[in-house]
Amino acid sequence: MPFYELPEFKAPEKFKNFNLAQKGAKSFKLFAGVIFASVVFGFLAGAFSSAIFYFQIKDYLIKTNNDLPLLTEKETIVKEYLPQTSQEEKIIRAVKESSPAVVSIVISKDVPILEEYYERDPFGFLIPIPQYRQKGTKKQEIGGGTGFIVSKDGLILTNKHVVLEEDADYTVFTSDGKKFQARVLARDPFQDLAVMKIEQKDGESFPTLNLGDSDSLQSGQTVVAIGFALGEFRNTVSVGVISGLGRRITAAGGGLVETLEDVIQTDAAINKGNSGGPLLNLKGEVIGVNTAMASGAQNIGFAIPINKAKKAIEQVKEVGKIVYPFLGIRYILVTEEVQKEYGLSVDHGALIVSGDSGEPAIWPGSAAEKAGLKKGDIILEFNGDKITSNNSLAKIIMRYNPGDRVALKILRKNKEFRVEVVLGERNE
Repeated sequence: MPFYELPEFKAPEKFKNFNLAQKGAKSFKLFAGVIFASVVFGFLAGAFSSAIFYFQIKDYLIKTNNDLPLLTEKETIVKEYLPQTSQEEKIIRAVKESSPAVVSIVISKDVPILEEYYERDPFGFLIPIPQYRQKGTKKQEIGGGTGFIVSKDGLILTNKHVVLEEDADYTVFTSDGKKFQARVLARDPFQDLAVMKIEQKDGESFPTLNLGDSDSLQSGQTVVAIGFALGEFRNTVSVGVISGLGRRITAAGGGLVETLEDVIQTDAAINKGNSGGPLLNLKGEVIGVNTAMASGAQNIGFAIPINKAKKAIEQVKEVGKIVYPFLGIRYILVTEEVQKEYGLSVDHGALIVSGDSGEPAIWPGSAAEKAGLKKGDIILEFNGDKITSNNSLAKIIMRYNPGDRVALKILRKNKEFRVEVVLGERNE
């Protein structure tokens, strides 16, 4: 039976490109399938080869070095900072080793709470001038400074002007944030120094700073200052050099005015709140106690040499107070200007004078009074040391102790003579 043959189909004009589109679609599907198959095959091949490589390198590492650690996704590598110079390394080490013994001192006090009110005049109208009355008290921070620990049982050295308030509470904070109450044991009568004590628990031990030798300092030597800058930024570090030695300054602050002899000048920034903090050498040793800054100047600060404080620390440990030898006179150092002003025959020595407000030139009952010294006398030598502007009486007498017997060379009305005195004692 013959097969039926269908007559040839002729598509209308609008369907002429239909077969061509079908052929193109079939070609695209074939091409996409090839690409997809290639990607899948490539992925599987890569994963397979990576797995083989991983196990091979793992086996190799384990065989070659069983101690070599394998990092996981959670492990990170912490890179330690490497100092660029040997000096930078010394500074970093000094700060790191010293900071645990540097403390911030916060001063708190009960202050009155004032209430504002207005009074009325006789006609009942308010008087537009506020009046104030006290309504209880509240504890409030009134200041702050810095100190550093010098004994394992919690002795702290700081500035006298930081802890002048008698009826205040003193709180110290260590670099790790611990908080302690402290009390003032002694205030130095002549220098801007004070010693405090942490009220620690039984057996508690504190890190301490090593005290260096301030007599061997050199101008240009690198120093590091650490302190409670501006009463806000604890353990702030500044670096500089010793700009000068043996300076004599008059410092004022906290209601206190003092003339400080033989202090260290430095350009390491000493800001408010740094007072009482340590000035360190590159060994991390304390060579000074930061005490003052020059107002209106750039980086001119001053520190008390640590050798002046060592004696005070030992006295507090032994007798619970700071004592000094006391001669009992008021005086001015004789210079060329003083010589001309007073018409003196010498250009050196200590001229005994009365105070500006009429205070006596000689303290009643003092060693000077017992030795017969008088107003207008000039002390030329103290136990053989010539008194000059660079070697003042205050600097010389600090080398002695109460009870020491010393010889004085005196000029009175152009006549020289010698007297012996037994030094008295003065404390705060």
